[in-house]
Amino acid sequence: MSHTAFYAGSFDPVTNGHVDMIEAACRLCDRLVLAIGINPGKTPIFSAEERADLLGAIAGPVAAQFSTELEIVTFSDLTIDAARRHGATILVRGLRDGTDLDLEMQLAGMNHTMAPELQTVLLPSTPPARHITATLVRQIASMGGDVSAFVPALVRDRLKAKFAER
Repeated sequence: MSHTAFYAGSFDPVTNGHVDMIEAACRLCDRLVLAIGINPGKTPIFSAEERADLLGAIAGPVAAQFSTELEIVTFSDLTIDAARRHGATILVRGLRDGTDLDLEMQLAGMNHTMAPELQTVLLPSTPPARHITATLVRQIASMGGDVSAFVPALVRDRLKAKFAER
């Protein structure tokens, strides 16, 4: 039986925490859809195209290591609707701590009510990635700080270039 997992996020920027979840998800499925959420109310650092390129460069080798087919898409509607469109049966969500658990349980319940055919799978972060958030990475990078410990080298370099432009 083939399993398609759907992992949605803003991925702005892609962090080592995202890579941690991508690796865990690849262990669970034959096909992984990385879905970049587009929110017109937010102004991301990287365009959707830049985020897709970064995800492909970073997640591609991880997926290949597990023989997982990888697809990268964008969406601007409900996660469950996008997951259905892409044939997913699993919604992947990451957990860093107890605070995440409370929110994720609420989301899982709402998603189950609206789309009972989609199974939410909550994956705990590994200890080295547990403290990483894209929000904090953006703040550190915007102030010229070193984000090397929190993001892949390619993302670090792109963040430096992006903030040098501003």
